[in-house]
Amino acid sequence: MAAGDPGQDPTGGDDRLTSLDERLKQARHAESIRTGKTERPSTKGYSQGNRVLAELIAGPSGGALVGWLLDRWLNTAPWGLLVLMVLGIGVAFRNIIRISNERPE
Repeated sequence: MAAGDPGQDPTGGDDRLTSLDERLKQARHAESIRTGKTERPSTKGYSQGNRVLAELIAGPSGGALVGWLLDRWLNTAPWGLLVLMVLGIGVAFRNIIRISNERPE
């Protein structure tokens, strides 16, 4: 060996390592089939979108419903409806900002 030679074979890779990699891939695949666990793509972004949609619908409509009921009971129409609907919109936007700050992974 020369003094500057790193001692590694300059041609491609080792056949034993290539064979070992192939056997490991086959074993992992067989194990995932045996246990029923397959790699699934993350659906957190999809669920976050559903949560945003639910907030956009539930916040204003819930506030409007409670405001309408209070207006009927207290005879203060339309102020309870308007105030609680605006409050519901504000709460919905606050929750949407919280959801958007989460990482989808």
